[in-house]
Amino acid sequence: MGLRELKRERTRQLISDKAFELFIDHGFGRTTVEQIAAAAEVGPSTLYRYYPTKERLVLEFVEQCLFTALDEMRDGDPGVPLEKALGQLVSRALGDLEAQPARTRAIYELAEDHPSLSAHLADLVWRWRDELAAEIAKRLENRTPLVAALTAAVTIDLIEMVVQTWVDQPGPSPTLAEIATEALSLLANGELPLPCRIEP
Repeated sequence: MGLRELKRERTRQLISDKAFELFIDHGFGRTTVEQIAAAAEVGPSTLYRYYPTKERLVLEFVEQCLFTALDEMRDGDPGVPLEKALGQLVSRALGDLEAQPARTRAIYELAEDHPSLSAHLADLVWRWRDELAAEIAKRLENRTPLVAALTAAVTIDLIEMVVQTWVDQPGPSPTLAEIATEALSLLANGELPLPCRIEP
């Protein structure tokens, strides 16, 4: 990375960090773009070049965690069994989210209180699920598209449920990896009541 790119990345990160401080202190809705720009010592037009919307400021962290994990899966050894590759994907995404616990908790709490954020988060999750399904489909050439779609849906639902459970637990709580392990055990052991037949 050259000096110019490094400076841009530092500016981008500074804007994001200052925005989160303001969101936590004053609330998402009451924080203006002008306040964020002033805190980061950049002009509003510069801020908009990096982040076209306030929602983007909040959700870029989640997007980075999810898509970094997916990119690693895409670039990984195609000979690795799919189950193992998916486990590595989930582990990387959860690990990155847990590495910044205050930010992760704040994102989910803000999304609960602001419909626009919740809608943008849902769009992000759907886009990631679709891209994961496409990657799975390439590895399961002889299976129907439904298999890839369901596998991707279960994977993102697992990540979302684990993170939401972790966010909702007050005080000391199990790690994201521990909650994920418990969830996977429930799935593997058939302990979840799932619909087994759709009545006509």
